[in-house]
This record gives sequence, structure tokens and C-alpha cells, in this order.
Amino acid sequence: MSKNVIITGGGSGIGAAITRVFLDNGHTVFMLERNTDGAAEAFAKYNDGKLRIISCDVSDQSQVIKLIDDIAASNTIHILINNAGVSHIGTVETTTETEMDKLFAVNIKGVYNCIHATVPHMKKSGGGVIINMASIASHVGIADRFAYSMTKGAVLTMTYSVAKDYVAHGIRCNSISPARVHTPFVDGFLAKNYPGKEKEMYDTLSKTQPIGRMAKPEEVANLAYFLCSDEASFTTGTDYPLDGGFIKLNS
Repeated sequence: MSKNVIITGGGSGIGAAITRVFLDNGHTVFMLERNTDGAAEAFAKYNDGKLRIISCDVSDQSQVIKLIDDIAASNTIHILINNAGVSHIGTVETTTETEMDKLFAVNIKGVYNCIHATVPHMKKSGGGVIINMASIASHVGIADRFAYSMTKGAVLTMTYSVAKDYVAHGIRCNSISPARVHTPFVDGFLAKNYPGKEKEMYDTLSKTQPIGRMAKPEEVANLAYFLCSDEASFTTGTDYPLDGGFIKLNS
């Protein structure tokens, strides 16, 4: 059965991999994305009408509600994947108020906005699946990730709360907590902060996972796809670390 999937931040990185796995399996994706030009270029070969790229700022509640209401007016929303997020490096001393507000607006309020707008439609249609992208930073302390860890901890506990509140409505809600994933963001970070030493630092960061490498975006996407499938219909209120052993084997 083809399903209708809303994916936030689906134009690059992990979000793009998730978008592809759903499209490649015949589902329809409504991508809520700020960089619509970049997304259109990345998905130019998908021209069969199964992908709609919609400009959206997930931190703007009125915009999110209108867009999701518009989607639901002519489509049953089966799946919501909250992937959009921003990263940040800093301690509590070095994190500015402006940076904190931005992280809260996207990583916490953005997830809340999308769930807030989607759940009523899922209730009316008899159920659905929600996947939230958390992080290993939701579980363990990571140096220089004060604000980012705070936001991902909130995503984790939102997952538990939504799963509890809506299990009787047939809505399943789970989260995924990746460790480091090799995306263009990582390459850009290394080029900016370690010019000339990119490979050395990449190897160093890769080895922080006991398995000895970073995850591939496709590995996160495949887990998300399974958790949204009928084969995972008994699964809700659970976080899935995709971390190469980081949480348990480093403790």
C-alpha cells in the first residue's frame, strides 16, 4: 500500500536519504524544506509526481498548520518524520541567547509544531506513525554540545509523551538517536574548522564510535523506513540508538 509521508528537512543529509527510501518504494512524500532550490536539484530525477517539495519554516506554527491542513485536505497523512534540525557547538558559557533561541525554535518548537498540526488529522483517519530524530546527545553527555543536547533531550521526551497520549488513537511514535553520520554537514564542518587536516580529523571522529566508523545516511533511513512499516506495528514509545555501540560500549 502506498502511503503519504511528510518529511521535514528532507532535502539533504539524513533527510534526503529518508526521502529517497520512501520514494524508491513507491510512497508519496511531502517534503517541508527551507532550501527548496537545493532540494529540487537533488531530486530532479524524481519526476513521477510522487514528490512535492514545499517551502516551510518549521518554527512558524501558523505556516506549519496551514501547510499540513492543505496536505490533509486531499490526502490521508499516514506518516510524519520530524527530521529538520540545526546543530551547535558550545558550552553553557559560550552559547549566546540568540543561538539558544534558534535551536529551541527549530529543534524543539519545530517538532512540536509539526506534531501539533498532524495529530488531529491522524486521529480522524484512524492512526498513523510519527518518527522524531533525536540523538545520542539525548542520552549521554557530549562535550561542547550544551544547547544541542538540551534540544535533543526534549525531542526524546516528546516522543515518549506523544506515544503515551495517542496509543489509543492508533498513532505510533518512536525516535531514532544516531551517533555521528557522514553527511555533507560533516565534510563542511571539517573543511571549515580543520583545513588541511580533514582526513585526520575525520578518522578521529569516526573512531569515537566503537564500531570504528560513522553511520551512513542510508542506514538511518532504512531504520526509519522499517519503523514506519506495518512490520513494526507493535512498536511505539521507544527510542532506537543507531550509534555503532557509542552509548553502551563507551560507558
